[in-house]
Amino acid sequence: MKIYFLLFLIFTLVGCSSNQLVNLRTAKDIVKDYYESGKYDEEMNEIIKDVEEKFSKVVVKNNSAVIFDVDETTLSNYEISKRLDFGYDHKIVQDWVLSAKLPAIKQTKELYDFLKSKNVKLIFLTGRLAEEYDATYKNLIEEGYTGFDTLIVRNDEQKKIKTQIFKSGIREELTKAGYNIIGTIGDQWTDLEGEYHGIQVKIPNYLYLIED
Repeated sequence: MKIYFLLFLIFTLVGCSSNQLVNLRTAKDIVKDYYESGKYDEEMNEIIKDVEEKFSKVVVKNNSAVIFDVDETTLSNYEISKRLDFGYDHKIVQDWVLSAKLPAIKQTKELYDFLKSKNVKLIFLTGRLAEEYDATYKNLIEEGYTGFDTLIVRNDEQKKIKTQIFKSGIREELTKAGYNIIGTIGDQWTDLEGEYHGIQVKIPNYLYLIED
């Protein structure tokens, strides 16, 4: 389940006492400032620099693979979130995804290119659905994420599986198929938890939480 972040942010930042709560508009402005003032880029730059150092020490073999999530990991939904005033409208968001016009997150793209230069096999594993496969594939290619091994989305039977179970299950299948997963990149802990994850890279996301 996708849980939008603003109410969580209010309670996290100021606690649960009613006399400490901040106005919802203030919470939205905090998120907007984080993404637009350069704070997000600063945090991302530090994360990617540290991760590249970690991966540079890994011996890459013919079957070494790194798994990337899509939304808020490789492609950004910030534009549509801001347009919706950090709310959620399923139809508008769905149209946005199917437009295949989401911009790449530049720091993740830098990491992707770094791993590609080391001949690591690159895999996209997303909670998006089968009907979004074509748009997702097109969007990734057009934003420069070329040369990947495969893109994996949920099929109809997997729609109701919890995210962590779905993704860890796919990683297990990939491992049994011969991949050696040396790293997993995602904006939610549900992208990273479970078996066969290698180096875990948590990308910051202050737009929503996925808790299942």
